[in-house]
Amino acid sequence: MHKDYPRRIVLLTGILVLAEFRLYPLSAAEEKTPRLRVSHAGHFLETASGDPFFYLADTAWELFHRLDKTETTLYLDTRARQGFNVIQAVALAEFDGITEPNAEGNLPLLENDPAKPNEQYFKHVDWVIEQAANRGMFVGVLPTWGDKVRKDWGVGPVIFNARNARVYGNFLGTRYRNNPNIIWILGGDRKATGQEDVWREMAAGLREGDGGSHLITYHPQGGLSSSRFWPDEPWLSFHMLQSGHGARDVPNYKMVAADYAHLPPKPVVDGEPRYEDHPVNWKPENGYFDDFDVRQAEYWAVFAGAAGTTYGCHDIWQFLSPRRKPVSSARTPWKTALNLPGANQMQHLRRLMLSRDYFSRVPDQNLLTTNEDGAGHLAATRGANYAFVYSPLGKPVTMQLGKTHGGEAHASWFDPRTGSTTRAETVPNSGTHTFTLPGSQGRGHDTVLVLDTK
Repeated sequence: MHKDYPRRIVLLTGILVLAEFRLYPLSAAEEKTPRLRVSHAGHFLETASGDPFFYLADTAWELFHRLDKTETTLYLDTRARQGFNVIQAVALAEFDGITEPNAEGNLPLLENDPAKPNEQYFKHVDWVIEQAANRGMFVGVLPTWGDKVRKDWGVGPVIFNARNARVYGNFLGTRYRNNPNIIWILGGDRKATGQEDVWREMAAGLREGDGGSHLITYHPQGGLSSSRFWPDEPWLSFHMLQSGHGARDVPNYKMVAADYAHLPPKPVVDGEPRYEDHPVNWKPENGYFDDFDVRQAEYWAVFAGAAGTTYGCHDIWQFLSPRRKPVSSARTPWKTALNLPGANQMQHLRRLMLSRDYFSRVPDQNLLTTNEDGAGHLAATRGANYAFVYSPLGKPVTMQLGKTHGGEAHASWFDPRTGSTTRAETVPNSGTHTFTLPGSQGRGHDTVLVLDTK
């Protein structure tokens, strides 16, 4: 652990646990999942006691709808072991979410009316949220998929208007007011254009119900950010974008950088970058995104200033199994896909970002004297007495030194596949210097240059 890091972190069964001491008693859920808030400077998330919270989510859109309790336990146990601390799931799911019963045989609404939630269905949602809390995990709850507000594509039907959206939001906010491990995610893969009043009323209902005790964001469709629709909404706690699945090497760092620079400052997260095992541009003939594609998107986003990131697997979000028709050429049963390489590698990113002084970190491309667009784009970030540079293709990194305090710069290479670190060299912390990674270059050979200065 880096000696300058001001808070104590314990690594327990692969999960980073922020250790803290308090003078008043907490519930079991609050001990494992404390309340969250936006940091004072506006770019990060933190716990109520001021500890950094790095948002590392998995995408499990159909979790409440398609898995029974035994399957849910397997899923949550695996993701907790892999270091995820947020699970994104939808209450009114995309695929026949209001007309096909959940695994326990219950529909979410009576008469397809958002003002008439089915108690039996939401008891199962209660159970899933509590199980996540028991594992130290938050649930990013989408009250509904966007096709129930604005169809555009998908199953629908559209059932929301401004009036019942507020009633439904109030129901959810009231029900989960005392659950600390909730993050509300509106939107559900849709533009807000034309339905702004519906989403505003749903957010108002959530706030009425939970008293403002949970963070709220908005998940738009591909290529867009919440900042396009809600640049300064008081209820929006942090921005979320979707860089999507349309191509390899999509420069999501540009989207993150734009939101990071937006005023007033708010944290930003790429809520849906390219999914592992997803066909490129939805066409199997283009090949499938692999763990490199996932790492590239995640490191690009975080080093550009994101307060965390979201992993997704095409087979997991829909919980593909032999008894269901694959969506968009999914090909791997979900229980097998749980352990695809990218899923196991995300914990290394979270551990790296929490290993140094967290709140001093800023994106800084001016650390680099040369760069390029495309797959080999270098992404740089720095904080108090350290700097990180992500090299997607393992190419040399030429840096302008002296931007962090200290007379010497101690360089090492961090492997995003394994989390291992290899010491490189020590150089004067001034002038320019080129750091060269020994070994191969190209796709799959990405690495992070780590500089620590004294």
